[in-house]
Amino acid sequence: MVELRPITEGNFIDAFNLKLAAGQEKFVSHPIRSLAQAYVYRDQCQPFGIYAQGGMVGYVMVIYDYDVPEYDIWHMMIDEAQQGKGYGGAALDRAIEYIRTKPFGDSNRVALTCNRDNPVARKLYESRGFRATGNEDEDEIELALTLA
Repeated sequence: MVELRPITEGNFIDAFNLKLAAGQEKFVSHPIRSLAQAYVYRDQCQPFGIYAQGGMVGYVMVIYDYDVPEYDIWHMMIDEAQQGKGYGGAALDRAIEYIRTKPFGDSNRVALTCNRDNPVARKLYESRGFRATGNEDEDEIELALTLA
């Protein structure tokens, strides 16, 4: 069972200790950077530790963009030692469940970006209904999901 737990004073060091696999630095930011962004955007985002089997196995942040409006999934990553176990898909499902509660505002649009050289992540996102929007920025493509 995978669950999302808010990052707090009690678990942020666990997030700092997560490791990306070699070469993944170009695909996702480390949680240290993401938590700095979470502090800046604290009124519109929630950082989560991804937990499985009693320990933190990854990290994801949900943020609300008031300008669009839409929910965005930022910086999702699974620790290198925990990859390939289905935690990413389960965590994405939990993040979508959280977004369905509309914690920051009313929107049925969920967006994220994916590096064009990361077919594993793109396949995961598309398996959950995300589709390319045609918006691109350098090496990132935007994918979006409309909640029913």
